[in-house]
Amino acid sequence: MAPNERTASSPVPGQRVIPTGTVTEYYRRDWWRSTTAIDDLLIQADARPDTPAVVSYRSGHPEPDRHTFAELELLTRRVAAALINLGIGVGDVVSVQLPNTWQFPALVYGILRAGAVVNPLVPIFRNRELDFILRRTESRALIVPDVFRGHDHASMAADLIESIEGLEHAFVLRTGPVGSDVALPSGTRDLAQILDHPWEQRAGLDQELASRAPGPDDLVQIQFTSGTTGEPKGVLHSYNTIHSGGRCIDEIYGLTADDVCFMASTLAHQTGFGYGMMKPLGMGMTVVYQDQWDAEQLLDAIETEGVTWTVSATAFAMDMIAAQRRRPRDLDSFTYFICGGAPIPPKVVEEAAEVLGAQLIAVWGMTENMVVTTTRVGDPVELVSDSDGTVVDWMEIRIIDDTGRPVEVGQSGDLEVRGPSQALGYFFRDDLYAAASPDGDWFATGDVARLRPDGGIRIVGRTKDLIIRGGENIPVAEVEDLLLRHPSVVEVAVVGLPDDRLGERACAVITAANHAPSLADLTTHLHEAGMAKQFWPERLHVLAEMPRTPSGKIQKFKLREQLLSPDPTK
Repeated sequence: MAPNERTASSPVPGQRVIPTGTVTEYYRRDWWRSTTAIDDLLIQADARPDTPAVVSYRSGHPEPDRHTFAELELLTRRVAAALINLGIGVGDVVSVQLPNTWQFPALVYGILRAGAVVNPLVPIFRNRELDFILRRTESRALIVPDVFRGHDHASMAADLIESIEGLEHAFVLRTGPVGSDVALPSGTRDLAQILDHPWEQRAGLDQELASRAPGPDDLVQIQFTSGTTGEPKGVLHSYNTIHSGGRCIDEIYGLTADDVCFMASTLAHQTGFGYGMMKPLGMGMTVVYQDQWDAEQLLDAIETEGVTWTVSATAFAMDMIAAQRRRPRDLDSFTYFICGGAPIPPKVVEEAAEVLGAQLIAVWGMTENMVVTTTRVGDPVELVSDSDGTVVDWMEIRIIDDTGRPVEVGQSGDLEVRGPSQALGYFFRDDLYAAASPDGDWFATGDVARLRPDGGIRIVGRTKDLIIRGGENIPVAEVEDLLLRHPSVVEVAVVGLPDDRLGERACAVITAANHAPSLADLTTHLHEAGMAKQFWPERLHVLAEMPRTPSGKIQKFKLREQLLSPDPTK
Protein backbone atom coordinates (compact mmCIF):
# COMPACT_ATOMS: atom_id res chain seq x y z
CA MET A 1 0.00 0.00 0.00
CA ALA A 2 1.51 3.35 -0.99
CA PRO A 3 1.79 6.05 1.73
CA ASN A 4 -0.76 8.32 0.03
CA GLU A 5 -3.32 5.51 0.22
CA ARG A 6 -3.13 5.25 4.00
CA THR A 7 -5.29 6.85 6.61
CA ALA A 8 -3.61 8.41 9.61
CA SER A 9 -4.43 5.42 11.80
CA SER A 10 -3.23 2.78 9.36
CA PRO A 11 0.02 0.98 10.28
CA VAL A 12 2.96 1.48 7.96
CA PRO A 13 5.21 -1.31 6.68
CA GLY A 14 7.45 -2.45 9.51
CA GLN A 15 5.26 -1.06 12.30
CA ARG A 16 4.90 -3.55 15.13
CA VAL A 17 1.63 -4.35 16.83
CA ILE A 18 1.70 -3.59 20.55
CA PRO A 19 -0.55 -5.92 22.58
CA THR A 20 -3.84 -4.34 23.62
CA GLY A 21 -3.14 -5.01 27.28
CA THR A 22 0.18 -3.18 27.09
CA VAL A 23 -1.42 -0.18 25.38
CA THR A 24 -4.15 -0.11 28.02
CA GLU A 25 -1.53 -0.14 30.77
CA TYR A 26 0.41 2.73 29.18
CA TYR A 27 -2.75 4.83 29.11
CA ARG A 28 -3.82 3.79 32.61
CA ARG A 29 -0.51 4.91 34.07
CA ASP A 30 -0.55 8.19 32.09
CA TRP A 31 2.59 7.19 30.21
CA TRP A 32 0.57 7.72 27.04
CA ARG A 33 -2.19 10.28 26.57
CA SER A 34 -5.10 11.15 24.30
CA THR A 35 -3.66 14.39 22.90
CA THR A 36 -0.74 15.17 20.56
CA ALA A 37 2.16 17.58 20.15
CA ILE A 38 -0.05 19.60 17.80
CA ASP A 39 -2.54 20.12 20.62
CA ASP A 40 0.34 21.22 22.88
CA LEU A 41 1.45 23.91 20.42
CA LEU A 42 -2.08 25.22 19.92
CA ILE A 43 -2.59 25.45 23.69
CA GLN A 44 0.64 27.41 24.11
CA ALA A 45 -0.19 29.75 21.22
CA ASP A 46 -3.52 30.51 22.89
CA ALA A 47 -2.13 30.82 26.42
CA ARG A 48 1.04 32.82 25.66
CA PRO A 49 0.70 34.31 22.17
CA ASP A 50 3.31 37.04 22.69
CA THR A 51 5.94 34.84 24.38
CA PRO A 52 9.00 34.16 22.20
CA ALA A 53 8.79 30.60 20.86
CA VAL A 54 11.89 30.44 18.64
CA VAL A 55 15.03 32.59 18.67
CA SER A 56 17.10 31.63 15.64
CA TYR A 57 20.73 32.73 15.20
CA ARG A 58 22.18 32.65 11.69
CA SER A 59 25.85 32.76 10.75
CA GLY A 60 26.87 36.17 9.48
CA HIS A 61 23.79 37.91 10.91
CA PRO A 62 24.27 40.10 13.99
CA GLU A 63 20.71 39.71 15.24
CA PRO A 64 18.63 36.54 15.54
CA ASP A 65 15.21 35.97 14.00
CA ARG A 66 12.45 35.92 16.62
CA HIS A 67 8.98 34.41 16.44
CA THR A 68 6.31 34.34 19.13
CA PHE A 69 4.03 31.40 19.76
CA ALA A 70 1.22 33.18 17.91
CA GLU A 71 3.48 33.76 14.92
CA LEU A 72 4.70 30.17 14.96
CA GLU A 73 1.15 28.84 15.06
CA LEU A 74 0.18 30.98 12.08
CA LEU A 75 3.21 29.73 10.15
CA THR A 76 2.30 26.10 10.86
CA ARG A 77 -1.22 26.73 9.61
CA ARG A 78 0.19 28.39 6.51
CA VAL A 79 2.51 25.46 5.80
CA ALA A 80 -0.30 22.96 6.32
CA ALA A 81 -2.58 24.85 3.91
CA ALA A 82 0.19 25.09 1.30
CA LEU A 83 0.87 21.36 1.48
CA ILE A 84 -2.83 20.56 1.18
CA ASN A 85 -2.94 22.81 -1.86
CA LEU A 86 -0.04 20.80 -3.34
CA GLY A 87 -2.00 17.59 -2.91
CA ILE A 88 -0.11 16.21 0.09
CA GLY A 89 -2.42 13.68 1.69
CA VAL A 90 -2.92 12.09 5.08
CA GLY A 91 -0.08 9.66 5.75
CA ASP A 92 2.15 11.04 2.98
CA VAL A 93 5.82 11.53 3.81
CA VAL A 94 7.51 14.93 3.57
CA SER A 95 11.30 15.05 3.98
CA VAL A 96 13.05 18.01 5.63
CA GLN A 97 16.81 18.54 5.50
CA LEU A 98 17.54 21.92 7.09
CA PRO A 99 19.93 23.33 9.66
CA ASN A 100 18.57 24.53 12.99
CA THR A 101 16.49 27.55 12.01
CA TRP A 102 13.01 28.85 12.83
CA GLN A 103 11.77 27.37 9.56
CA PHE A 104 12.35 23.83 10.86
CA PRO A 105 9.62 23.79 13.56
CA ALA A 106 7.31 25.85 11.36
CA LEU A 107 7.59 23.23 8.63
CA VAL A 108 7.46 20.19 10.90
CA TYR A 109 4.30 21.26 12.74
CA GLY A 110 2.77 22.35 9.43
CA ILE A 111 3.48 18.93 7.90
CA LEU A 112 1.89 17.26 10.91
CA ARG A 113 -1.16 19.52 10.87
CA ALA A 114 -1.70 18.50 7.24
CA GLY A 115 -1.88 14.89 8.48
CA ALA A 116 1.43 13.95 6.85
CA VAL A 117 4.49 12.24 8.36
CA VAL A 118 7.83 13.98 8.85
CA ASN A 119 11.05 12.43 7.55
CA PRO A 120 13.81 14.55 9.17
CA LEU A 121 17.16 14.31 7.37
CA VAL A 122 20.43 15.32 9.01
CA PRO A 123 22.25 18.01 7.00
CA ILE A 124 25.35 15.84 6.46
CA PHE A 125 23.45 13.33 4.31
CA ARG A 126 24.40 13.50 0.65
CA ASN A 127 23.04 12.06 -2.61
CA ARG A 128 23.80 8.48 -1.68
CA GLU A 129 21.93 8.52 1.63
CA LEU A 130 19.07 10.71 0.41
CA ASP A 131 18.47 8.64 -2.70
CA PHE A 132 18.02 5.54 -0.55
CA ILE A 133 15.82 7.23 2.06
CA LEU A 134 13.56 9.11 -0.34
CA ARG A 135 12.93 5.98 -2.37
CA ARG A 136 12.31 3.88 0.72
CA THR A 137 9.79 6.31 2.21
CA GLU A 138 8.19 7.22 -1.13
CA SER A 139 8.55 10.82 -0.02
CA ARG A 140 6.30 13.27 -1.87
CA ALA A 141 8.30 16.41 -1.10
CA LEU A 142 11.83 17.42 -0.11
CA ILE A 143 12.84 20.67 1.61
CA VAL A 144 16.53 21.70 1.69
CA PRO A 145 18.70 24.82 2.10
CA ASP A 146 20.37 26.29 -0.97
CA VAL A 147 23.93 25.95 0.33
CA PHE A 148 24.97 24.80 3.79
CA ARG A 149 28.54 24.34 5.00
CA GLY A 150 29.75 24.59 1.43
CA HIS A 151 27.48 21.88 0.04
CA ASP A 152 25.06 22.70 -2.77
CA HIS A 153 21.87 21.13 -1.43
CA ALA A 154 19.73 22.83 -4.06
CA SER A 155 21.55 21.11 -6.93
CA MET A 156 21.42 17.83 -5.04
CA ALA A 157 17.65 18.22 -4.66
CA ALA A 158 17.33 18.95 -8.38
CA ASP A 159 19.19 15.74 -9.20
CA LEU A 160 17.04 13.74 -6.82
CA ILE A 161 13.69 15.04 -8.05
CA GLU A 162 14.73 14.24 -11.60
CA SER A 163 15.79 10.69 -10.80
CA ILE A 164 13.23 9.57 -8.18
CA GLU A 165 9.76 8.75 -9.41
CA GLY A 166 7.13 9.93 -6.94
CA LEU A 167 9.23 12.76 -5.51
CA GLU A 168 7.03 15.56 -6.81
CA HIS A 169 8.18 18.70 -5.00
CA ALA A 170 11.55 20.15 -4.01
CA PHE A 171 11.64 23.43 -2.11
CA VAL A 172 14.78 25.39 -1.32
CA LEU A 173 15.35 27.69 1.65
CA ARG A 174 17.44 30.64 0.50
CA THR A 175 20.13 31.33 3.10
CA GLY A 176 21.77 34.29 1.33
CA PRO A 177 20.91 37.99 1.64
CA VAL A 178 17.27 39.00 1.43
CA GLY A 179 16.32 39.68 -2.17
CA SER A 180 18.99 37.39 -3.62
CA ASP A 181 18.09 36.76 -7.24
CA VAL A 182 20.33 33.77 -7.87
CA ALA A 183 18.32 31.35 -9.97
CA LEU A 184 17.42 28.03 -8.35
CA PRO A 185 18.14 24.76 -10.18
CA SER A 186 15.50 23.45 -12.54
CA GLY A 187 12.85 21.38 -10.79
CA THR A 188 13.17 23.21 -7.46
CA ARG A 189 11.14 26.07 -6.03
CA ASP A 190 11.76 28.81 -3.49
CA LEU A 191 10.48 27.88 -0.02
CA ALA A 192 9.25 31.46 0.23
CA GLN A 193 6.37 30.36 -2.02
CA ILE A 194 5.12 28.47 1.04
CA LEU A 195 6.25 30.67 3.93
CA ASP A 196 5.50 34.11 2.52
CA HIS A 197 2.08 33.53 0.95
CA PRO A 198 -1.13 33.68 3.06
CA TRP A 199 -2.19 30.12 2.33
CA GLU A 200 -3.96 30.10 5.71
CA GLN A 201 -6.74 32.16 4.09
CA ARG A 202 -7.80 29.04 2.20
CA ALA A 203 -11.56 28.62 2.51
CA GLY A 204 -12.64 25.90 4.92
CA LEU A 205 -9.10 25.40 6.27
CA ASP A 206 -10.15 24.91 9.90
CA GLN A 207 -12.52 22.10 8.97
CA GLU A 208 -9.88 20.56 6.70
CA LEU A 209 -7.24 20.61 9.45
CA ALA A 210 -9.71 19.12 11.93
CA SER A 211 -10.48 16.27 9.55
CA ARG A 212 -6.77 15.58 9.07
CA ALA A 213 -5.78 15.87 12.74
CA PRO A 214 -3.73 12.81 13.73
CA GLY A 215 -4.36 10.77 16.85
CA PRO A 216 -1.81 10.20 19.63
CA ASP A 217 -0.92 6.71 18.41
CA ASP A 218 -0.40 7.78 14.79
CA LEU A 219 3.01 8.02 13.20
CA VAL A 220 4.78 11.36 13.63
CA GLN A 221 8.16 10.66 12.04
CA ILE A 222 10.41 8.25 10.20
CA GLN A 223 13.85 8.95 11.63
CA PHE A 224 16.72 7.30 9.78
CA THR A 225 19.72 6.27 11.82
CA SER A 226 22.94 4.67 10.63
CA GLY A 227 23.43 1.10 11.76
CA THR A 228 25.57 -1.90 10.95
CA THR A 229 23.49 -3.54 8.24
CA GLY A 230 24.90 -1.48 5.39
CA GLU A 231 21.78 0.68 5.08
CA PRO A 232 20.12 3.33 7.26
CA LYS A 233 17.21 2.14 9.41
CA GLY A 234 13.96 4.12 9.46
CA VAL A 235 12.92 4.31 13.11
CA LEU A 236 9.15 4.74 13.56
CA HIS A 237 7.82 6.93 16.35
CA SER A 238 4.27 7.94 17.26
CA TYR A 239 3.14 11.07 19.07
CA ASN A 240 2.87 9.00 22.23
CA THR A 241 6.29 7.36 22.08
CA ILE A 242 7.92 10.78 21.63
CA HIS A 243 5.76 12.24 24.40
CA SER A 244 6.88 9.45 26.71
CA GLY A 245 10.53 9.95 25.79
CA GLY A 246 10.32 13.65 26.66
CA ARG A 247 8.83 13.28 30.12
CA CYS A 248 12.23 13.42 31.83
CA ILE A 249 12.49 17.15 31.08
CA ASP A 250 9.80 18.24 33.53
CA GLU A 251 9.24 15.13 35.65
CA ILE A 252 12.89 14.37 36.48
CA TYR A 253 14.81 17.61 35.88
CA GLY A 254 11.99 19.89 37.06
CA LEU A 255 12.14 22.27 34.10
CA THR A 256 9.13 24.51 33.43
CA ALA A 257 7.68 26.87 30.84
CA ASP A 258 9.81 29.64 32.34
CA ASP A 259 13.01 27.88 31.28
CA VAL A 260 14.82 28.55 28.00
CA CYS A 261 16.19 25.68 25.93
CA PHE A 262 19.19 25.76 23.61
CA MET A 263 19.66 22.94 21.12
CA ALA A 264 23.08 22.31 19.59
CA SER A 265 22.26 18.92 18.07
CA THR A 266 20.56 19.08 14.68
CA LEU A 267 16.77 19.12 14.92
CA ALA A 268 16.84 16.24 12.44
CA HIS A 269 18.35 14.01 15.13
CA GLN A 270 16.07 12.46 17.70
CA THR A 271 17.78 14.52 20.40
CA GLY A 272 17.01 17.78 18.60
CA PHE A 273 13.59 16.68 17.38
CA GLY A 274 12.37 15.59 20.79
CA TYR A 275 14.29 17.74 23.26
CA GLY A 276 14.96 20.81 21.14
CA MET A 277 11.56 21.18 19.54
CA MET A 278 8.56 19.05 20.52
CA LYS A 279 9.04 18.90 24.28
CA PRO A 280 10.12 22.47 25.04
CA LEU A 281 7.69 24.12 22.60
CA GLY A 282 4.91 21.88 23.87
CA MET A 283 5.66 23.11 27.40
CA GLY A 284 5.66 26.77 26.33
CA MET A 285 9.43 27.25 26.59
CA THR A 286 11.44 29.51 24.36
CA VAL A 287 13.94 27.56 22.24
CA VAL A 288 17.19 29.03 20.93
CA TYR A 289 18.88 27.71 17.78
CA GLN A 290 22.09 28.24 15.83
CA ASP A 291 22.32 27.23 12.20
CA GLN A 292 26.00 26.37 12.80
CA TRP A 293 27.63 25.47 16.10
CA ASP A 294 29.52 28.40 17.58
CA ALA A 295 30.46 28.16 21.26
CA GLU A 296 31.30 31.87 21.50
CA GLN A 297 27.94 32.87 20.05
CA LEU A 298 26.13 30.41 22.31
CA LEU A 299 27.69 31.83 25.45
CA ASP A 300 26.64 35.31 24.33
CA ALA A 301 23.13 33.92 23.77
CA ILE A 302 23.03 32.37 27.24
CA GLU A 303 23.74 35.83 28.63
CA THR A 304 21.23 37.69 26.44
CA GLU A 305 18.45 35.09 26.10
CA GLY A 306 18.63 33.58 29.59
CA VAL A 307 19.24 30.02 28.38
CA THR A 308 18.87 27.59 31.28
CA TRP A 309 19.52 24.15 29.79
CA THR A 310 20.61 22.11 26.81
CA VAL A 311 21.01 18.50 25.69
CA SER A 312 24.07 17.58 23.67
CA ALA A 313 27.30 15.57 23.44
CA THR A 314 30.36 15.91 25.66
CA ALA A 315 32.33 17.67 22.91
CA PHE A 316 29.96 20.65 23.01
CA ALA A 317 30.43 21.07 26.76
CA MET A 318 34.19 21.05 26.30
CA ASP A 319 33.94 23.73 23.60
CA MET A 320 31.80 25.89 25.88
CA ILE A 321 34.24 25.56 28.77
CA ALA A 322 37.15 26.62 26.56
CA ALA A 323 35.22 29.58 25.14
CA GLN A 324 34.13 30.79 28.58
CA ARG A 325 37.71 30.71 29.79
CA ARG A 326 38.80 32.81 26.83
CA ARG A 327 36.13 35.45 27.43
CA PRO A 328 33.97 35.12 30.54
CA ARG A 329 30.26 35.98 30.36
CA ASP A 330 27.47 36.13 32.88
CA LEU A 331 26.04 32.60 32.78
CA ASP A 332 23.95 32.78 35.93
CA SER A 333 20.86 31.46 34.12
CA PHE A 334 22.58 28.32 32.77
CA THR A 335 21.72 25.40 35.05
CA TYR A 336 21.85 21.99 33.32
CA PHE A 337 23.88 20.42 30.55
CA ILE A 338 22.25 17.07 29.82
CA CYS A 339 24.95 15.00 28.22
CA GLY A 340 24.92 11.78 26.18
CA GLY A 341 26.64 10.05 23.30
CA ALA A 342 30.04 9.57 24.94
CA PRO A 343 31.56 9.00 28.40
CA ILE A 344 31.99 12.16 30.46
CA PRO A 345 35.50 12.60 31.95
CA PRO A 346 35.41 13.64 35.63
CA LYS A 347 37.41 16.76 34.74
CA VAL A 348 34.63 17.93 32.39
CA VAL A 349 31.98 17.48 35.09
CA GLU A 350 34.07 19.54 37.50
CA GLU A 351 34.89 22.22 34.93
CA ALA A 352 31.26 22.55 33.84
CA ALA A 353 30.34 23.44 37.41
CA GLU A 354 33.38 25.65 37.96
CA VAL A 355 33.51 27.48 34.61
CA LEU A 356 29.93 27.33 33.30
CA GLY A 357 28.11 27.18 36.62
CA ALA A 358 26.09 24.25 35.29
CA GLN A 359 25.53 20.71 36.43
CA LEU A 360 26.23 17.95 33.94
CA ILE A 361 23.63 15.19 33.85
CA ALA A 362 24.58 11.92 32.17
CA VAL A 363 21.97 10.11 30.09
CA TRP A 364 21.78 7.02 27.93
CA GLY A 365 19.29 6.39 25.18
CA MET A 366 18.89 5.69 21.48
CA THR A 367 16.95 7.00 18.52
CA GLU A 368 14.74 3.96 19.16
CA ASN A 369 13.78 4.95 22.72
CA MET A 370 15.16 8.42 23.67
CA VAL A 371 16.30 8.92 27.29
CA VAL A 372 16.10 5.63 29.17
CA THR A 373 18.60 6.12 32.01
CA THR A 374 19.79 9.33 33.64
CA THR A 375 21.74 10.59 36.61
CA ARG A 376 19.79 12.90 38.86
CA VAL A 377 20.08 16.52 39.89
CA GLY A 378 22.61 16.80 42.71
CA ASP A 379 24.46 13.56 41.95
CA PRO A 380 28.19 13.79 42.81
CA VAL A 381 30.91 14.18 40.18
CA GLU A 382 32.18 10.62 40.50
CA LEU A 383 28.71 9.20 39.84
CA VAL A 384 28.06 11.39 36.79
CA SER A 385 31.43 10.49 35.27
CA ASP A 386 31.20 6.76 36.01
CA SER A 387 27.53 6.08 35.41
CA ASP A 388 24.93 6.41 32.71
CA GLY A 389 22.28 6.78 35.39
CA THR A 390 19.33 4.79 36.63
CA VAL A 391 16.26 3.93 34.59
CA VAL A 392 13.40 6.44 34.28
CA ASP A 393 10.17 5.38 35.98
CA TRP A 394 8.26 4.56 32.79
CA MET A 395 10.91 2.37 31.14
CA GLU A 396 12.45 -0.97 32.06
CA ILE A 397 15.95 -2.29 31.51
CA ARG A 398 17.71 -5.56 32.07
CA ILE A 399 21.30 -6.73 31.59
CA ILE A 400 21.62 -10.38 30.62
CA ASP A 401 24.43 -12.83 29.97
CA ASP A 402 24.83 -15.16 26.99
CA THR A 403 22.25 -17.54 28.46
CA GLY A 404 19.63 -14.83 28.89
CA ARG A 405 19.96 -14.68 32.66
CA PRO A 406 20.29 -11.38 34.57
CA VAL A 407 23.86 -10.53 35.53
CA GLU A 408 25.04 -9.86 39.07
CA VAL A 409 26.05 -6.41 40.33
CA GLY A 410 29.44 -5.49 38.91
CA GLN A 411 29.10 -7.82 35.94
CA SER A 412 28.57 -6.84 32.32
CA GLY A 413 26.10 -8.15 29.78
CA ASP A 414 23.77 -7.23 26.93
CA LEU A 415 21.50 -4.28 27.68
CA GLU A 416 17.83 -4.67 26.77
CA VAL A 417 14.94 -2.23 27.19
CA ARG A 418 11.19 -2.01 26.89
CA GLY A 419 8.49 0.54 27.64
CA PRO A 420 6.22 3.28 26.29
CA SER A 421 8.92 5.33 24.55
CA GLN A 422 10.22 2.35 22.58
CA ALA A 423 9.97 2.86 18.81
CA LEU A 424 7.22 1.20 16.80
CA GLY A 425 9.65 -0.59 14.49
CA TYR A 426 11.86 -0.05 11.45
CA PHE A 427 10.18 1.19 8.29
CA PHE A 428 9.88 -1.64 5.74
CA ARG A 429 12.35 -3.70 7.82
CA ASP A 430 10.32 -5.66 10.32
CA ASP A 431 12.98 -8.35 9.94
CA LEU A 432 15.62 -6.07 11.47
CA TYR A 433 13.38 -5.14 14.38
CA ALA A 434 12.44 -8.79 14.92
CA ALA A 435 16.13 -9.67 15.07
CA ALA A 436 16.59 -7.12 17.87
CA SER A 437 13.37 -8.12 19.63
CA PRO A 438 12.73 -11.84 18.99
CA ASP A 439 10.05 -12.08 21.69
CA GLY A 440 8.36 -8.87 20.52
CA ASP A 441 8.87 -7.38 23.97
CA TRP A 442 12.44 -6.73 25.10
CA PHE A 443 14.61 -4.80 22.63
CA ALA A 444 18.31 -5.67 22.39
CA THR A 445 20.10 -2.33 22.24
CA GLY A 446 23.41 -3.71 20.99
CA ASP A 447 25.17 -2.11 23.97
CA VAL A 448 27.12 -3.93 26.65
CA ALA A 449 26.50 -2.49 30.12
CA ARG A 450 27.75 -3.09 33.64
CA LEU A 451 25.23 -3.26 36.47
CA ARG A 452 26.03 -0.83 39.28
CA PRO A 453 25.23 -1.35 42.99
CA ASP A 454 22.81 1.60 42.86
CA GLY A 455 20.75 -0.16 40.17
CA GLY A 456 22.16 2.06 37.48
CA ILE A 457 24.22 1.13 34.47
CA ARG A 458 27.52 1.96 32.86
CA ILE A 459 27.89 1.40 29.11
CA VAL A 460 31.17 -0.43 28.58
CA GLY A 461 31.00 -1.38 24.91
CA ARG A 462 28.78 -2.27 21.99
CA THR A 463 27.87 -5.55 20.43
CA LYS A 464 26.78 -3.68 17.33
CA ASP A 465 29.52 -2.71 14.94
CA LEU A 466 29.02 1.02 15.41
CA ILE A 467 31.22 4.05 15.99
CA ILE A 468 29.81 7.19 17.61
CA ARG A 469 31.77 10.32 16.70
CA GLY A 470 30.58 13.39 18.57
CA GLY A 471 27.12 11.87 18.93
CA GLU A 472 26.95 10.96 15.22
CA ASN A 473 26.58 7.28 14.32
CA ILE A 474 29.04 6.12 11.66
CA PRO A 475 27.63 3.33 9.44
CA VAL A 476 30.67 1.08 9.62
CA ALA A 477 29.44 -1.60 7.23
CA GLU A 478 28.68 0.93 4.51
CA VAL A 479 32.06 2.68 4.92
CA GLU A 480 33.85 -0.67 4.69
CA ASP A 481 31.88 -1.65 1.62
CA LEU A 482 32.89 1.52 -0.20
CA LEU A 483 36.54 1.27 0.85
CA LEU A 484 36.70 -2.28 -0.49
CA ARG A 485 35.87 -0.86 -3.89
CA HIS A 486 39.15 1.07 -3.94
CA PRO A 487 41.43 -0.81 -6.34
CA SER A 488 44.35 -0.99 -3.88
CA VAL A 489 42.36 -2.24 -0.88
CA VAL A 490 42.27 -6.00 -0.32
CA GLU A 491 40.66 -6.12 3.14
CA VAL A 492 39.33 -3.45 5.43
CA ALA A 493 38.05 -3.10 8.98
CA VAL A 494 36.89 0.25 10.36
CA VAL A 495 37.23 0.52 14.13
CA GLY A 496 36.61 3.25 16.66
CA LEU A 497 39.43 4.67 18.73
CA PRO A 498 38.96 6.80 21.87
CA ASP A 499 39.05 10.57 21.45
CA ASP A 500 39.01 13.07 24.31
CA ARG A 501 36.73 15.52 22.50
CA LEU A 502 34.49 13.49 20.19
CA GLY A 503 34.33 10.23 22.12
CA GLU A 504 35.55 8.18 19.16
CA ARG A 505 37.20 8.64 15.80
CA ALA A 506 37.16 6.11 12.98
CA CYS A 507 40.33 4.33 11.90
CA ALA A 508 40.51 2.31 8.69
CA VAL A 509 42.71 -0.77 8.98
CA ILE A 510 43.53 -2.29 5.60
CA THR A 511 45.64 -4.83 3.80
CA ALA A 512 46.69 -3.64 0.40
CA ALA A 513 47.76 -4.94 -2.98
CA ASN A 514 51.11 -3.60 -4.15
CA HIS A 515 51.21 0.12 -3.32
CA ALA A 516 49.12 0.98 -0.25
CA PRO A 517 46.80 3.99 -0.62
CA SER A 518 47.12 7.02 1.63
CA LEU A 519 44.37 8.29 3.89
CA ALA A 520 43.83 11.11 1.39
CA ASP A 521 43.41 8.55 -1.40
CA LEU A 522 40.70 6.78 0.58
CA THR A 523 38.81 9.92 1.60
CA THR A 524 38.88 11.14 -2.01
CA HIS A 525 37.41 7.78 -2.99
CA LEU A 526 34.62 8.18 -0.41
CA HIS A 527 33.97 11.75 -1.52
CA GLU A 528 33.58 10.63 -5.12
CA ALA A 529 31.20 7.91 -3.96
CA GLY A 530 29.00 10.59 -2.34
CA MET A 531 29.53 9.61 1.30
CA ALA A 532 29.12 12.28 3.99
CA LYS A 533 32.46 13.62 5.25
CA GLN A 534 31.57 12.93 8.89
CA PHE A 535 31.61 9.20 8.08
CA TRP A 536 35.13 9.19 6.64
CA PRO A 537 37.92 7.52 8.63
CA GLU A 538 40.34 9.98 10.19
CA ARG A 539 43.23 7.58 10.57
CA LEU A 540 44.71 4.82 8.42
CA HIS A 541 46.72 1.80 9.46
CA VAL A 542 48.12 -0.75 7.00
CA LEU A 543 48.75 -4.35 8.07
CA ALA A 544 50.27 -7.34 6.33
CA GLU A 545 47.38 -9.48 7.61
CA MET A 546 44.32 -9.19 9.80
CA PRO A 547 43.82 -10.98 13.14
CA ARG A 548 41.09 -13.58 12.71
CA THR A 549 38.89 -16.02 14.56
CA PRO A 550 39.18 -19.74 13.73
CA SER A 551 36.19 -19.27 11.41
CA GLY A 552 37.99 -16.51 9.53
CA LYS A 553 36.22 -13.43 10.91
CA ILE A 554 38.32 -10.34 11.55
CA GLN A 555 38.81 -9.76 15.28
CA LYS A 556 38.15 -6.05 15.67
CA PHE A 557 38.82 -6.05 19.38
CA LYS A 558 42.35 -7.23 18.67
CA LEU A 559 42.76 -4.48 16.10
CA ARG A 560 41.73 -1.90 18.69
CA GLU A 561 44.15 -3.36 21.23
CA GLN A 562 46.92 -3.29 18.67
CA LEU A 563 46.23 0.29 17.61
CA LEU A 564 46.19 1.45 21.22
CA SER A 565 49.46 -0.30 22.07
CA PRO A 566 52.77 1.62 22.19
CA ASP A 567 53.83 -0.10 18.95
CA PRO A 568 50.77 -0.66 16.72
CA THR A 569 52.86 -2.51 14.13
CA LYS A 570 53.16 -5.50 16.47
